Amino acid sequence: METEIAVIGGSGIVSIFNEKEKIDLHTPYGSPSDSISLGEISGVKIAFLQRHGKGHKIPPHKVNYRANIYALHEIGVKKIISVSAVGSLQEKIKPGDLALVNQFIDFTKTRQYTFYDGPKVVHISMADPFSEDMNNILYKKATELKYHIHKNVTYVCIEGPRFSTRAESRMFRNFADIIGMTLVPEINLARELGMCYSTIATITDYDVWAEKPVTADEVVRVMSENEFKVKELLKVSMKDIENMNAEKCKKVLEEAGL
Repeated sequence: METEIAVIGGSGIVSIFNEKEKIDLHTPYGSPSDSISLGEISGVKIAFLQRHGKGHKIPPHKVNYRANIYALHEIGVKKIISVSAVGSLQEKIKPGDLALVNQFIDFTKTRQYTFYDGPKVVHISMADPFSEDMNNILYKKATELKYHIHKNVTYVCIEGPRFSTRAESRMFRNFADIIGMTLVPEINLARELGMCYSTIATITDYDVWAEKPVTADEVVRVMSENEFKVKELLKVSMKDIENMNAEKCKKVLEEAGL
């Protein structure tokens, strides 16, 4: 079963995913976080991968991002929709809202960021790393569903697994809108392979700048409330994403001389 679309996220997506088969792949970078599930959402062929593995056992700084993205590329995926829980750094972006990212700032520290570790040196443009076409589809469908969704959002990615200090959170507010732990290097690697990439960010909390320290229980509660919205958004968006032309995402490879 071939598919051009993949969803990377948590187990909450499983209930709308009509699974047909599972495949286990080994890559030059090791094994992906979990088996890749092949099936359908709204009649559209989809690959689904749990970023943190079955049972959410892999912390964000230990995810084998290179193996995940390489494996999806090997089975023909050209478009990736990432679902990610994040904190808000701005008052107007409220817990329970959704956001579509168009820029990011990288504050991670120890991850494997590229497929090009040498001897071949490749410099990929990251000026506009997300798929504008896919973001537009997701935004249109979310507004039709009357969801509170924000676009043109900047995501600062931190190493994790700890949350921010108050001082860090106040600093990040000056430069970004939301904060999370999983975007980088997933987006970098997808870009290096010419894949279209969008993030549906689900807002779980206000981080600690609002003087309301984040707890794991709070994050889990709001995440479960957001699951329904994400699943409905995916269901109504898949047909349009399937029909979207993915060729323009490959232009970055030509610019890099690949």
